[in-house]
Amino acid sequence: MGGGGNMSNPTTKIELKKNPLQRMPTSKPPFTIGDIKKAIPPHCFKRSLIHSFYYVARDLSLVFAFYYIASTYFHLLPSPYCYLAWITYWIVQGCVFTGIWMISHECGHQAFSDYPWVDDTVGFILHSSILVPYFSLKYSHGRHHAHNNSLDGDQIYVPKIKAELQWFYKYSNNPLVRMLLLVTALTLGTFLYWTINFTGKNYGRFACHFDPYAPIYNDRERFWIYISDAGLIATTYVLYRIAMTQGIAWLVCIYGMPLLFHNVFFVMVTFLNHNHLSVPHYDSSEWDWLRGALATVDRDYGMLNMILHNFADTHVLHHLFSTIPHYHAVEATKAVKPLLGEYYQFDGTPIYKALWRELRECIYVEKDEGSHDNGVFWFKNKL
Repeated sequence: MGGGGNMSNPTTKIELKKNPLQRMPTSKPPFTIGDIKKAIPPHCFKRSLIHSFYYVARDLSLVFAFYYIASTYFHLLPSPYCYLAWITYWIVQGCVFTGIWMISHECGHQAFSDYPWVDDTVGFILHSSILVPYFSLKYSHGRHHAHNNSLDGDQIYVPKIKAELQWFYKYSNNPLVRMLLLVTALTLGTFLYWTINFTGKNYGRFACHFDPYAPIYNDRERFWIYISDAGLIATTYVLYRIAMTQGIAWLVCIYGMPLLFHNVFFVMVTFLNHNHLSVPHYDSSEWDWLRGALATVDRDYGMLNMILHNFADTHVLHHLFSTIPHYHAVEATKAVKPLLGEYYQFDGTPIYKALWRELRECIYVEKDEGSHDNGVFWFKNKL
């Protein structure tokens, strides 16, 4: 549809030959954000209401098509094909739910259209439908973009410094415990982030995304947190009425399990974009916005890139210009890579291998011994 929507994956042969674990430079880049903007074709910054609603319609059509197939035909299949069909439905529908999340997330960045009220209305409805607090995320996620990879200011995926590790960490980096942590993070990570700010910024007191008076928000934002909560309550009531009519088992199979797999996809994608041995974290003495924004990694999900609206394979660009719509993101990424050079990070490692590697290697951050970069921290795992 858009300028980048039909383009191929931004990966090049040169990038595939590069060692994906080679550290990116930490010195101040020889270019500015203005230079990067000039390298991007101007039309990439244009948001089209028609294009954006096309992707909403596409995703919702897929949701209803998969629902129709599951509810109409699965009960006709003999065992074990019936069970295999349901598992396939949960995974595929969960992936489409994640695409819906990505569109709603663009609404929070005002990348959906030129009309903020349209963006907020669409984002609020879509996010509420998959039990995500739209305005809560909009504000906390905005702070993440404003302080990416700052140990003092980032909002999510804030790593611990080695000195902060509790005693039980030394028993955690083995295959069994690592697998338990992986399953827990993929299935419950989103819920834990919303409720107790798991992996989020340490505010010195309890922080919950559902609490309008949480330290995450300022006075101007508190009313909208109430609106987010109201959207979740309304969705929960609708789900309750459906369960009373169709039965809890029906609701779990049609909606609950796809939602669970959506959370798996969401945690996996965001974790891999923000946890990598090649990207640094900075303390307040060294951090600046441009180097922080560059400190993220593009990943390749193959065919899923399209379903995920190129969220994962153009994430570096997204942190530089979050108002560029996803259907221009591939083209814009290809335009800035020559300028970014070694400051652009891409890792084409198969996702299942990368997930296990990052979980094993990215335990805490620490300064390099003897380094003169006093405010630069790197992921390590020696306990």
